[in-house]
Amino acid sequence: MLKKLTQAPMINWQQKYAHKAELCQNEILQRFYQQALPPANTPIEQVKFLAMDFETTGLNPDSDDIITIGTVPFDVNRIYLNQAKHWTIKPRKQLEEDSIVIHGITHSDLIDAPDLSDVFEEVLEQMATKVMVVHYKRIERAFFDRALRDRITEGIEFPLIDTMAIEANVQRRHNGGLWNKLRGITPQSVRLGRSRTRYNLPPYSPHHALTDAVATAELLQAQLAYHYSPSTFVGQLWE
Repeated sequence: MLKKLTQAPMINWQQKYAHKAELCQNEILQRFYQQALPPANTPIEQVKFLAMDFETTGLNPDSDDIITIGTVPFDVNRIYLNQAKHWTIKPRKQLEEDSIVIHGITHSDLIDAPDLSDVFEEVLEQMATKVMVVHYKRIERAFFDRALRDRITEGIEFPLIDTMAIEANVQRRHNGGLWNKLRGITPQSVRLGRSRTRYNLPPYSPHHALTDAVATAELLQAQLAYHYSPSTFVGQLWE
């Protein structure tokens, strides 16, 4: 078993949250930071995770916005589908035709949707005390941070585990290097669907926030089972 595939530093997120709680002005955000996170040396078998996925109007958090959020809590053994949540949100940035083609969400779907400022407290309640899990870290954390800055003038930070980064490390370890290249072997795709296939997980239709959150939760469970000891510290994986 591969005990460690990443070299992520052991970030002290408990300390960061305490510092954020002292500094932030928004009461909702302050309550979020005041709720305890697991220490970095907590074994992954004891950690509560929250898989999270966003659909957005585009890929740039400075010029695009969130339109749907899907979350589902889980641990190494179980996914709690009865606690899954899905929000549709009216963006403050223009919905482009290219993004409609990808996720299928149209202007009419968003007419009566609330602004993120009306639902972000519910989202934070789901996130509180948990370690977030995403597939490609540059979407969820960056978009949520920018969206809150636009609405409450304060951003957000939170620990996350990136299943895409884990899979990229697995591929580099197994299929990277000069010898493999000379044999015509190269690292495989680390997109969510392709990554799931390598663990014999079933195919799901992509680009629905809740479905992708569930798919990400299942992928992390498989990655942990294949590559990590249950006693691995969560701080070795989060960033």
